Amino acid sequence: MSTPAVGRPMEVLLVEDNLMDAQVAIRALRDGQVIHRMTLVVDGDEAVEFLKKQGRFRRAPRPDIVLLDLFLPKRSGLAVLAEIRNDPDLQSLPVVVLTTSEDEAIRAECERYEVDCYMVKPVNLEKFIAVVRQVKRQIQQDVILPV
Repeated sequence: MSTPAVGRPMEVLLVEDNLMDAQVAIRALRDGQVIHRMTLVVDGDEAVEFLKKQGRFRRAPRPDIVLLDLFLPKRSGLAVLAEIRNDPDLQSLPVVVLTTSEDEAIRAECERYEVDCYMVKPVNLEKFIAVVRQVKRQIQQDVILPV
């Protein structure tokens, strides 16, 4: 027997320019029964505008988690990650990097920015869902007070 959902759906920002990879993430969250609302942006500039609520994104919700590809048009995922970690309003956002790169220098740079998880595509879907669920539990613990 499942328990009813408490609170609002998890807000997910997916930053991915490859629509096939985006579909994999979307399907994994759906199949993993993670109750969420997702926004997809396809380049680094859009990601920063969304996160900083600029322009057409001025009414955007604050994401609970950012799923970030590193190889993006206009602004790299590493540059987006730097923006997130250097902005006091954004630096606590959980970030999961989804990338094709197994380059140790890039992984080290991501670790320097304290990403919550670094996953190489094709992503292990079970691990991906486990990471998202862990972030969701942390959010619920921060938001829902014990009785």
